[in-house]
Amino acid sequence: MVNIDIICFCHLRWNFVFQRPQHLLSRFARNRREFFIEEPIFDATDNHMEITIDETNTVCIVVPHLKPGMKEEEVMAAQQHLLDNMLKSMHINKYMLWYYSPMALGWTDHLDAELIIYDCMDELSAFKFAPPLLVLREQKLLQKADVVFTGGQSLYEAKKHLHNNIYLFPSSIDKAHFNRARSPLPEPVDQATIPHPRIGYYGVLDERLDIDLLKELAALRPDWHFILVGPVVKIDEAELPRKNNIHYLGSKQYKELPSYLAGWDIAMMPFALNESTRYISPTKTPEYLAGGKPVISTPIKDVITPYEENGLVHIAATPALFIAAAEAILTKAGYDNWLTNVDRFLSGISWDETWQNMEALIERAIENKQKANSKAHNYV
Repeated sequence: MVNIDIICFCHLRWNFVFQRPQHLLSRFARNRREFFIEEPIFDATDNHMEITIDETNTVCIVVPHLKPGMKEEEVMAAQQHLLDNMLKSMHINKYMLWYYSPMALGWTDHLDAELIIYDCMDELSAFKFAPPLLVLREQKLLQKADVVFTGGQSLYEAKKHLHNNIYLFPSSIDKAHFNRARSPLPEPVDQATIPHPRIGYYGVLDERLDIDLLKELAALRPDWHFILVGPVVKIDEAELPRKNNIHYLGSKQYKELPSYLAGWDIAMMPFALNESTRYISPTKTPEYLAGGKPVISTPIKDVITPYEENGLVHIAATPALFIAAAEAILTKAGYDNWLTNVDRFLSGISWDETWQNMEALIERAIENKQKANSKAHNYV
């Protein structure tokens, strides 16, 4: 399979927040050429593809730059034209298509791939500003895909009846990276002067954040400090609660996260309970735990199972329950036993293992497809 390239279509930008697509695809790129195609930017006088190489020098990041003011059908046609030209110029002959965004099917449906993979990491149709066509495009993608992966148990339960070759691969962990947070690390300058106790969150700040919960927690415990690290997306920054003990530190690079995490007393996941969080399986859950930080989360299904059920995180449905959980954590009672249980649970989880298991399934799917095509050819 070394000579089979991967062309990935993603709704997230490679250099935005380092998460599931980056973890997996940077590993797949160790053995083959890989092209990570982002959504277009409308800033060009002439339509063109910008191709750069990621910092590991393994993944080609491809950004379509299109003329502004184009109609939807023109946008689709332009992307298809640019993609076809890229296939020729980069001598991409045998390839797999890897989809995170079903919307990309609108301009890639003509491609003749060795395999089609759909890694369903979120229920994108439930997100704010989701395109109306998204549900129909996903239905078509599920019909075309040879293998489907899901990013969490809830998603798997929702999709498993829609495909006959679908597998659960929940959030994984780069343990070595986040284990660093268990040892003293140099304090980031923008966090160093914030008093303790510190309760922190890193991730995108969007419609999934429970703003009311955060506001009430800050009011109930003005001597506790709530730190939020990450970009603000799809919501108005003016909607975010402003208190002396709430600190918004902005977006950080993946390599910086352990340094922030190391300085927290508690890690939190203050997710709102709405359509956009119904199927989420937060990657930060095992990351926080690998960093040795006790976690308090709102009752997200894929956090309750398996993390809360194994006694690894606290679930708080109300501000009062959150405060009670945090007070118990701050006593540090039972911390060593808890950490032993955390390490036992995380021992079998890694992005490398996820990648290797996916690789095996992909190889099998290609073999099965080649056998089926050979039978069909012989029959004719």
